[in-house]
Amino acid sequence: MTMMSIAGEISDGQGATSRRRLLHGLAVFASLALVMLAAVAALVLVEGINRQISDVLHTYEVRNQARELTIALSEAESSERGYLLTRDQGYLEPYRRSAATIGTRLLSLTTITKDDPQQAARVRSIAAGIVGRTEEMARTIELVEAQRVGEARTLIETGEGERLMDSLRTTLGQFITEENQKLFERNQRIDDSRRWLVGAIIAALAGAVLLAYTLFMRAQREVRALARSKDLLRSENEVLEAHVLDRTQALEEARARSERERQRVEALLQDANHRIGNSLATVSSLLGLQLMRSKSEEVRAALEAARSRVHAIASAHRRLRLGDDLETASADEFLEAVLEDIAATATDAKAVTMVGTFDPIVVGARDATTMGILVGELVTNALKHAFPDGRSGTIAVTLKRDPSGVPTLSVIDDGVGLAEGQELGEGGLGSVIVKQLANQFGGEPQYERRTGGGLGVSVPLPGIEAVSSTAAD
Repeated sequence: MTMMSIAGEISDGQGATSRRRLLHGLAVFASLALVMLAAVAALVLVEGINRQISDVLHTYEVRNQARELTIALSEAESSERGYLLTRDQGYLEPYRRSAATIGTRLLSLTTITKDDPQQAARVRSIAAGIVGRTEEMARTIELVEAQRVGEARTLIETGEGERLMDSLRTTLGQFITEENQKLFERNQRIDDSRRWLVGAIIAALAGAVLLAYTLFMRAQREVRALARSKDLLRSENEVLEAHVLDRTQALEEARARSERERQRVEALLQDANHRIGNSLATVSSLLGLQLMRSKSEEVRAALEAARSRVHAIASAHRRLRLGDDLETASADEFLEAVLEDIAATATDAKAVTMVGTFDPIVVGARDATTMGILVGELVTNALKHAFPDGRSGTIAVTLKRDPSGVPTLSVIDDGVGLAEGQELGEGGLGSVIVKQLANQFGGEPQYERRTGGGLGVSVPLPGIEAVSSTAAD
């Protein structure tokens, strides 16, 4: 081999080394640029997702306020019509409560939409119609209270209020539909942004892997044995980190979706219970109207009993508030609300004081409704039979555990009690209903004449414990 060929090989080797160094520098620069670009893109996308999440929360709030406003309007109209038809003072309280709710919901809806000109204009249009309708309902109530029922009926028979109410329902329905569409579109944008964010993170990881690999290859040429072991360790570590990162992100996304779904289902369940209660309240009002038109005392008594029972079922549905698991309810809160509702609406309860004492027992949602109906039946029977001719007195309702730990429902009154010779527990349809409802919980109603007058009814409810345990599991 000549000196010229050796010099040529040395020159070729130096040229190859220079090219490798140049390629190495370019690879490092490209990797760093990719990492920086991906990091910037990830930050921008995260900020965009945060803004979109804020928009979604805003849309949820707007939609919920609009829905609550619609429900409040329907309740106010139902109570107004019920008061006009029956002149029952019990309708005034739900009417006033709904009227106050309308103002609160309308103010909230106006406040949260003030930054959106289109939404604000729509809300102002809706507000004008609502103000007109609420003023008409208030005028109707005033006329009935002033014993000017004919004028009130004339005001309603014009149909203007009904047309305005239909227009408001249609407008609010369109408003809610538009907000639902916005919510859907924003959720789609969030999903798209999430995919871009995942892509940016993957690109950043790819750039980091490429950079680490390039640097590692350089170190491998210097210390080959040590570089091979480090290469294996680093590769495994990177795969593990990527896997952990992906799993962590997937779990966070699944948790967020689950929480949103739980909130949506809870809202739907509450809304369904409320709507069922309102529908049954409408049926109760219709029965009350038929009661006023009936001349037969037997028919009137049957209609009054049916109306009371339908109202008790409506109250049980409206007052039901589910727990976080959406399957159970707290008996003390629920029964307290049901008892208040009975005291507020029962025409025979003006001179009677109702006292409730309830242990915080967790029961299944379905059985809570049944227990509310049972309480309504027992209290209604006591009001009907124990305090004739407007007699005053007290009805004590309790739900406590007996010495053996079995939950026991008791209704005790200090009224006139049973007539001499009348068998305990032997009565009309009310006694049959109480017995059948008690049997659903594995109990049997027990009747006791009180020494000082009155009657006590105790219903053991051992089946509630099984329901509670199943719901907890």
